[in-house]
Amino acid sequence: MQKGIIGRKIGMTQIFDQNGNVVPVTVVEAGPCVVAQKKTVENDGYASIQVGFGDLKPNKVNKPMKGHFAKGDVAPKRALREFRLENTEAYNVGDLIKADVFAEGEKVDVTGTSKGKGYAGVIKRWNFHRLKETHGSGPVARHGGSNGACSSPSRVFPGLKMAGHLGAEKVTVQNLTVVKVDAENNLIAIKGAVPGPNGGIVVIRDSVKA
Repeated sequence: MQKGIIGRKIGMTQIFDQNGNVVPVTVVEAGPCVVAQKKTVENDGYASIQVGFGDLKPNKVNKPMKGHFAKGDVAPKRALREFRLENTEAYNVGDLIKADVFAEGEKVDVTGTSKGKGYAGVIKRWNFHRLKETHGSGPVARHGGSNGACSSPSRVFPGLKMAGHLGAEKVTVQNLTVVKVDAENNLIAIKGAVPGPNGGIVVIRDSVKA
């Protein structure tokens, strides 16, 4: 990883390219982020930087985090993420990372928390087919069917596709294209959709496939 930034998903819109074609984009308020901590191989066993995004009132921070921010003389931040960059020498605690760290045309990976959809059945969660509602199938058209054998092995194997909690999990969309960067307003327009609801925290990194 060469660079990264934390942002807030604003929402989707569309812009026009130079040829007049419509490009669907997701607008992300990217930064400004501050380097809250710098880890080194000598002290921590590996090199990385911890980046903070979003101002937070001091009375919303617990004592351990107050001490953490005070150590780096950094104002409390709402979101903290760690980036293991290939070269951390260029960064020091207190440095700002802004949207212009990325340029138009670059490929990025975007990580966020997907929308939570609550407790869902197997049709919505795993795209199961429903049963026929004729000829005696009974009131089980949307059920998952048999889920285990009889006396052998007398149990349900782990990982079986069943009803359960859908969404609200970490998702990464890879190899997206940066369409436009507005450094003055800390905005990045990324082609396509990114995980999470509007207002959700996302992490943008340079793509591993680039």
